[in-house]
Formats: sequence, structure tokens, C-alpha cells
Amino acid sequence: MAARQRRQMTMRGAQIIKDIIGNPSTLNDLPWESYKQPGREGVEIHRLYDNSDTGNSGPAAALVRYRPGAVVKKHLHPGYELIFVLDGELINDAGRHGAGTLEICPPGSSHALSSETGCTFIVVWEQPVQPFDQTPTPSSVPEIEGCGPMCVCR
Repeated sequence: MAARQRRQMTMRGAQIIKDIIGNPSTLNDLPWESYKQPGREGVEIHRLYDNSDTGNSGPAAALVRYRPGAVVKKHLHPGYELIFVLDGELINDAGRHGAGTLEICPPGSSHALSSETGCTFIVVWEQPVQPFDQTPTPSSVPEIEGCGPMCVCR
């Protein structure tokens, strides 16, 4: 517990988690929960903030851990999504992404995700993710210059 208190401190309501890059014990000390969403197998989450803090269609951020063999079905991002891989390898429609990779997915982008070896990443969602069975009609998804409303972020 003392190690966790040293790494995770609060300052004026801010959450500070130190030494998350290159220090697996810091990540292991965090409280992880199973991410129980349809189409997400082998995924754990440590929520930093979510729409219970920001409103139903508000932004959210989390540390996400994929166990080896984790699979997430294709889904749509109505707002921006930022992913920064901390360790392991994340696989999506745009390729394989190792530690230190920052991916910026624009509104209207979609992808499926997986990890053969496991990985941990920071993710920021501008708006809640929509599974394809709840995807809005293409006219309600913003157009992205150079691609259609269901493009894969690259």
C-alpha cells in the first residue's frame, strides 16, 4: 500500500500517478477492474475519469490493459480518441503499435483492437464509443476530409 501511495497522490483534486512508463509494478499496483462491455474480451480498466464525472456524452479517460489474446470488436468513435501505448503491442486495423506509440483517431473513425502478447495504454475518449450495432446513420457522423464517415484512423 505504501508504494501505491507514493505513486498515486492527490493535489487540489488532481490524480497523479508517477512512474507509469517502464515501471510495470506501478501499473500492477493500481486497482484494475474487468471491462464488462459487449465485444470486449480479456480487457481490464483503471478509470481516470468518465461520463459520470463529465455528463452522458462527455469525455472519459482510462488506463486500459489487454491480456494476451484480448479482442475488441469493431466500434465507432463519434469524437476524437487518443491512445498512447505504455507497454506491449496493440494491434488495430492500421497495424501493430508498440510502446511509445501515440495514435489519434478522428471523429467518425472506427477500428477493431487486439493484442497477441498483452499491452497497457492510456486512452482518452472525447465522446462515448458506439458499438456497430448502435452506430448512427452515416449522415449523423461528421465527415473527415479525405475519407468517408466510417474510415479507419491511420
